[in-house]
Amino acid sequence: MSPEAAVGGPIALLRPGDRIRIDIEKRLLEVDLSEAELKARRAAWRAPAPRVTQGWLYRYSKMVTSGSQGAVLRVD
Repeated sequence: MSPEAAVGGPIALLRPGDRIRIDIEKRLLEVDLSEAELKARRAAWRAPAPRVTQGWLYRYSKMVTSGSQGAVLRVD
């Protein structure tokens, strides 16, 4: 999920084997990790290098808003 994961959002902290809980009625998506574990992962997290460094896709990656904001291009 991007750009949340690309900027260090909760999805970026997930690792293979982590258990997530989905509650459709309550519209929740939660990970079964302690706050201490999430804090440790947040401290160790580093932003990934961009795979695209020029052109329209690069521009889009720099200007798109998060999914919760509609994943549209922002004009600042």
